[in-house]
Amino acid sequence: MDQNNLIVYLEIEDGRVADVSLELLTKGRVLADKLGVKLEAVAVGDNLDTIAEQIFPYGVDRLYRVADKRLSPYTSNPHAAVLINLFKEIKPQICLMGATCIGRDLGPRVSSCLHSGLTADCTALEIGDHTDPRTKTEYKDLLLQIRPAFGGNIVATIVNPECRPQMATVREGVMKKEILDPAYKGEVIDLDAKKYVSDEDFVVEILDRHIEKSKINIKNSPIIVAGGYGVGSKENFKLLHDLADTLGAEVGASRAAVDAGFTEHARQIGQTGVTVRPKLYIACGISGQIQHIAGMQESSIIISINNDPNAPINTIADYVITGNLEEVVPKLIKYYKKNSK
Repeated sequence: MDQNNLIVYLEIEDGRVADVSLELLTKGRVLADKLGVKLEAVAVGDNLDTIAEQIFPYGVDRLYRVADKRLSPYTSNPHAAVLINLFKEIKPQICLMGATCIGRDLGPRVSSCLHSGLTADCTALEIGDHTDPRTKTEYKDLLLQIRPAFGGNIVATIVNPECRPQMATVREGVMKKEILDPAYKGEVIDLDAKKYVSDEDFVVEILDRHIEKSKINIKNSPIIVAGGYGVGSKENFKLLHDLADTLGAEVGASRAAVDAGFTEHARQIGQTGVTVRPKLYIACGISGQIQHIAGMQESSIIISINNDPNAPINTIADYVITGNLEEVVPKLIKYYKKNSK
């Protein structure tokens, strides 16, 4: 049963496939086409009847379903056992999963057991060739796993020439989610859970589970007013909230602003926060480190407000306002209110 295809691990909560998995299927379809292989998905859990209809429109050729009521909600050992044993059988070329708390727990377990290597938090995935500079060996059609490295000072391209599967995790929002064809139909293969996971793997039992939903929803906001360390204080962040309220926007922040205690972590945008692609992104006092850029560069229009005309973010901004935000932001509020009547 050696298929050598590209497979995506599906995260499922309350019978619904997570957005990050659908984003990876969209990207996976493009990569699979380039390699000339099938796009597969694996669903592990309970009540998996509607999963096929949720994912086939994204161009999935084959869905492996492993159903057992003990496999939901997610626990480490059983899900890892299913993937490890399934991958030994079907030998996928590439495996992609979300860089969520589940993916960050599951990915390393699977990759270490299969000795395959894993690149976490990729910002881009491509198919390309690689020549080993030492041995001069040429490798064709490898997964190029791209992510910021060394504190964000470089963008590294990581390859895994020999070991399989080539594994990578990607955070929600980094890839686009796009239906390929609403009528697309793949095949469903139902696997017997007992063949892939043993009773001993179920030593951990979840007695009670509480998930608190975040009240802050910057991911889906069409307008974001984001502040960096240059905002200067918690008090100045109130100005950004005033501007956001005026525009019907949400407030975001860079990691430096969050670390300085200006605002809460749920608002953090970038490699270690959320990835956003709003219609309008107003960056206030943000220098533009590569990790932050990775989380907002897909914004349709970027306005930078900074007292440093040479701030790196200005190079990707559509409009640059050089000045102190204490003066600029109140003017923006005033003019918007005046012109929106």
